[in-house]
Amino acid sequence: MTAIKIPTSFNIHLDFEIPPFHKRLLAWIIDLFIQIFYLIIAHKIYNKLYDNSGSSFSNPYDTWAIGLMIILPFFIYHVVMEITMNGQSIGKKILHLRVVNENGGKASISQFIIRWLIRTSDYMILMVIIYAPLQGPYILYALLGSILLLITDVTMVTTSDKGQRIGDLLAHTIVISTYSRKSMDDTIFLEVPENYIPLFPQIMQLSDRDINSIKHILDSANKSGDFELAEMASEKIKNHLKISTSLSPFEFLAVLLKDYNYLSVN
Repeated sequence: MTAIKIPTSFNIHLDFEIPPFHKRLLAWIIDLFIQIFYLIIAHKIYNKLYDNSGSSFSNPYDTWAIGLMIILPFFIYHVVMEITMNGQSIGKKILHLRVVNENGGKASISQFIIRWLIRTSDYMILMVIIYAPLQGPYILYALLGSILLLITDVTMVTTSDKGQRIGDLLAHTIVISTYSRKSMDDTIFLEVPENYIPLFPQIMQLSDRDINSIKHILDSANKSGDFELAEMASEKIKNHLKISTSLSPFEFLAVLLKDYNYLSVN
């Protein structure tokens, strides 16, 4: 498993593990199986409704609309899952993978949408499935296109330093392993009492990327007991925000996260 170092906003590098290709492939196969299983079930339901109606739908637009409703969940599966499951689909969750931005923080909705729009292999394989019963060149074109696009994605993932396919490059996202870094399952959001009094309102001067960096640095420092890492980050933040405090580095970073969570919703 390849490890990469990502610089944070405070010039401190964090280590992330890039999963091997076979894990990403297996996660993709699991997701594809779920999508195809859905199509089979949806198709059977459609046929049952069609049979019960006794005849075809009177309006061809009704048939088109129903077909679109059936196929739509297949197309939006990945983007909906990744947005609602914090960068994971069912396959990625099973294989302990997650999509994050290139800074190691939570990817934005726009980034999830961009990488979804540039998906290639999934949709081309669907075309092969749909056109398989047909005769003529259509199935050959679909099959050839799916193979070429699949080869492109595989080549990009296996040869790029960060294991990025075309969609990841354009969206500025990477897929990382979360199995050995359980702290990555956490978000920057913490439960803070309603009567909490923030100590450092200056924290709101920092960007979302900065807050993600603080969270990751604190998690890494706590996990390894790395006092120097926490102290280095604390000093940089104090200097940047012009804060003076006697709190220890670990306490200071933890308070900053609490302050941010309180002030961001109040």
